Amino acid sequence: MAKVYLGPAGIPQYVVKAKSTLDAVKVVHELGLNAMEVEFVQGVRMSRDLAKQVGKAARDYGVKLSIHAPYFINLCSEEEEKVEKSRQRIVDSLDRAYYMEAWVVVVHAAYYGKLGPQRCYEKVKEELEKAHRESGVGAGVYIGVEVTARTNQFGSVEETFKLAKELPFVTPVVDWGHLFARNGGVINYGEMLDLWQREFGDRHMHTHFTSVRYRNGKFVDEHEPIERNMPPFEPLAKELAKRDITITLICESPLLEKDALLMKQMLEKQGVFLA
Repeated sequence: MAKVYLGPAGIPQYVVKAKSTLDAVKVVHELGLNAMEVEFVQGVRMSRDLAKQVGKAARDYGVKLSIHAPYFINLCSEEEEKVEKSRQRIVDSLDRAYYMEAWVVVVHAAYYGKLGPQRCYEKVKEELEKAHRESGVGAGVYIGVEVTARTNQFGSVEETFKLAKELPFVTPVVDWGHLFARNGGVINYGEMLDLWQREFGDRHMHTHFTSVRYRNGKFVDEHEPIERNMPPFEPLAKELAKRDITITLICESPLLEKDALLMKQMLEKQGVFLA
């Protein structure tokens, strides 16, 4: 039976409005959810002391924490200063994750740019090794390299899985909406879950879920409520019901915890209950 952690990407605000990240942990628990991704997407502005408080609350309430690093990261930039600042943002995110006891820091690693896919891969690998070493977090926190929606971004399934095989502190983060968009509106949940278990065994799988927008003839990385069914969530719930897997589902819908609760209902309908 699947062991599922489910919760919002950020502070609940639709069913119950939380006042802060610290308050949000309690609210997530009271809503009957058991995961939350702390959003550093605009910058790492949380102190170590507050990170410790958030971590204690998460322990007390049984909420599994992850972090999303800032969006302003491009490890393959042509400008070395931007690369260095990108790496520092990852280091700062890992540092707060350590104090918060968050298990993974999710990163959009790079754009291919003039380097192209192969040279960008080597550069991402080099910079993540530096970031992990500089952070000093050891084996306590994964860098979660996200599967991205755009074909000019680093982050295909092949790239993220290969990187995780080569660097023990890296884990792929499968964003189901991004995968759907990258594949032109096609997704096979069972195939991806089977691939994960073949490649990584019983490793905890961290994922994001949202519907994405169809615009100008293609699917784009703009988040929509999950009722839009692009991609649909129910087939994923059915696939999870068939498997012995540990998985986190972070709801990135604009409706955050409201849609996370809808996802919970769909899972329970298939006989899948939260850990």
